Amino acid sequence: MWKLFKRNHLVFASLATTGGVYYYYNTTKRRPHKNYQDPSTFTSKLFSSETYADANNPTLFEGLSDRPHTLWTPPSRKDMQNLLKNSSQENQIFDILVIGGGATGSGTALDAATRGLKVALVERDDFAAGTSSRSTKLVHGGVRYLEKAFTEFDYEQFKLVKEALHERATFLHIAPYLSYPLPILLPIYKWWQVPYFWVGVKVYDFLAGFAGESLESSYFLTRSKALEVFPWLKKDKLVGAFIYYDGQHNDARMNVALALTAVSRGAVVANHVEVLNLLKDDQGKLKGAHVRDNLTGEEWDVMAKVIINATGAFTDGIRSMDNLQVQKIVQPSSGVHITLPNYYSPRNFGMIDPKTSDGRVIFFLPWQGNTIAGTTDSPTQVTYTPIPTEGEIQWILNEVRSYLSADIKVRRGDVLAAWSGIRPLVRDPSAKNTSQLVRSHVIDVSESNLITIAGGKWTTYRNMAQETVDKAVELFGLKPLNDSLTEKVKLIGSHGYSNTMFINLIQRFGLETEVAQHLANSYGDRAWAVAAFSEPTGKRWPVFGQRISPFYPYIDAEVRYAVHREYACTAVDVIARRIRLAFLNARATLESLPHIVDIMSQELGWSPERKTQEFDQAVEFLYTMGLPKSNEKLTIEKVKQAKSIKPSEFEELYSRSQFQPEEIASFQKAFSDLDKSGDGLEFSDLNKALVMVGFSVPDQVLEKIIEEAKLEKNRSIEYDEFLEVMSGVKEYRIDRIKGVDKTTMYVQSNIPTERSSGGV
Repeated sequence: MWKLFKRNHLVFASLATTGGVYYYYNTTKRRPHKNYQDPSTFTSKLFSSETYADANNPTLFEGLSDRPHTLWTPPSRKDMQNLLKNSSQENQIFDILVIGGGATGSGTALDAATRGLKVALVERDDFAAGTSSRSTKLVHGGVRYLEKAFTEFDYEQFKLVKEALHERATFLHIAPYLSYPLPILLPIYKWWQVPYFWVGVKVYDFLAGFAGESLESSYFLTRSKALEVFPWLKKDKLVGAFIYYDGQHNDARMNVALALTAVSRGAVVANHVEVLNLLKDDQGKLKGAHVRDNLTGEEWDVMAKVIINATGAFTDGIRSMDNLQVQKIVQPSSGVHITLPNYYSPRNFGMIDPKTSDGRVIFFLPWQGNTIAGTTDSPTQVTYTPIPTEGEIQWILNEVRSYLSADIKVRRGDVLAAWSGIRPLVRDPSAKNTSQLVRSHVIDVSESNLITIAGGKWTTYRNMAQETVDKAVELFGLKPLNDSLTEKVKLIGSHGYSNTMFINLIQRFGLETEVAQHLANSYGDRAWAVAAFSEPTGKRWPVFGQRISPFYPYIDAEVRYAVHREYACTAVDVIARRIRLAFLNARATLESLPHIVDIMSQELGWSPERKTQEFDQAVEFLYTMGLPKSNEKLTIEKVKQAKSIKPSEFEELYSRSQFQPEEIASFQKAFSDLDKSGDGLEFSDLNKALVMVGFSVPDQVLEKIIEEAKLEKNRSIEYDEFLEVMSGVKEYRIDRIKGVDKTTMYVQSNIPTERSSGGV
């Protein structure tokens, strides 16, 4: 009885605390709707946990008056849609309607909301569904811009670097759990480059300090120290290396945090809601938009005084809704990245190749436990599902090979995922020369008052958003309560975050260390609420936190949290933009997909038909992320029983393990049968071995493979060397099957190099 009394007491105390926070927010902040917390969404497990009590302890978070409650639940998607529908009433019209839920659109909604404006945002797909989730994951000033500023005496480039470094400092301040400093190694292979790059990185440091940052200063490493940091660097002619600092972040989760922070400040946001056409008054001025819920098909009007087009690569589509004769301003450029295993880079160091074979920049960066490499830069067509070509992937692999030691074999099977993002390079329609691409961003206002913001990059999203709202206020008589606050407003999850909070998560929930660190670094102080959604493992340790994939620290609770707290509506929303598994390992995502769909079905009440639809759509998405296509249609049951799926011959190209168990066995038998003396094989035995294992290659190809393996013909071949030859033979066979012609590799097309400074 006493235990029951204590539990009920805690429930009432917790409810009172939640209610107090709710009252405070709605009486001290100007907001267009009530941001309530529905107690029915709390489980008894939440109320009775020590974690819940800790989260409600005011002494832990003194001075954080703008911090949303740890277990704060945003209004439901249905509530958001009702608020959008109510805008047709005279006194419910929005000040601003933002079209587009990427970095710039979500940033614009947040900026407007913090000024006390009544703002709505609609996104046809999901937050960060386009380019904003497909970046290089860098928060950077642009080393390449700085170099060109000096070599070309270009002050505009210099200003770009200053602005970006200022925004980088802000970025790291407002989202400390999602963004962090990253040391990047710049290898030097010519002595004259030492003073050249020393000046460059020191100027970069100076400008960063001038912008108010406190990142560590760059420094020089001798050859031996550089090889300690990056042991698999190409050693030949290596002089040394510079280490300089930039920022890195989790782009899609940053985007979701922007949208949720806007909601906590009073914005009305709705993903999977598409603008079908723009509405105009009798004078031809915009007054709203006709939209459709892409999940249900329902349509309605949203009325607003100002409409802002922040749709990135799809900018011209909205502009043509406004005016069919309008000139296009976007030149789409494809940027491809690949994900490699973590052994391709040190855990805490990135690397930059300042000049690739075509004069651009390529990065090798540790990210979420793996390594990402990219990017390409080539003209493309605007599409909702960009797919990297095999040529683009092979080009990146070739650039990786050129910087790594010869004893590191860079294989196509090491590519765990590959994705393409469309960068919206833009022209200024008001410029004298409208064919010239601008280096930063463009804000354009049409005759019907459509404000378009386009261009820029992730690092400068906040400044772009501020300038856009400034323009709306200036031109259309909006009455904000204050100027922009987004330089100081921390994003949701940041207020109670610390580098050591994962320890408390381990102690309270019995989570694995890797899982606790992941939750803290992905959700900040929301990690308490995420962990509270977790089911017991049934083991002595860990107590909570059932992994979705055995290879990555994502857990079941994140799927439930994404559904109930982050507006995840589809399986793709979860695998791509709430957890980042699809960007890390396409095959592991496929293996985890049935479990993810099962959890979402339980939480959202999906029918069997809806489950099948979600699974099919997620598989199609994974094909755009580098998953090799299967010979047969994949189903939930087949993936659960993975051994029943017959791999296609094409899938050999993508295999992490180059040889199958039966192949290894045949190699061992052939080698043993021919190695009569126990001293290894003679070169004359190689062709016999190939026949025994069922391989066949032309003599000139075999000679080339032997040359690349650096084997000496005057001595015998050991077993490891024999495997090296078999590796080359198999790669040749796979290339023949796939039709990869390595003599005509991908060549980057004609995108200006000054726009290619390492992603968006």
